[in-house]
Amino acid sequence: MQVIVYIRTEPGKALDILGKIKGLPGVKFAAATTGRFDIVARLEVADVEGIGKSVVGEIQQIPGVRYTETSLIVAT
Repeated sequence: MQVIVYIRTEPGKALDILGKIKGLPGVKFAAATTGRFDIVARLEVADVEGIGKSVVGEIQQIPGVRYTETSLIVAT
């Protein structure tokens, strides 16, 4: 399964958080962005449980992460 995770951070924290996200298991791409979200990441996980583990258990636990929104990729 592939998901896109959109991430909002506390002001001034995006680049530090980006570095941490890039090092997480399953993260295939991550970049700082402009607009509504500060970071966008693409993850590959085995199943729905893996989404929860990655997003709730890892990304949301990084200090400075304020909000995440996750979209399941259904076709490429």
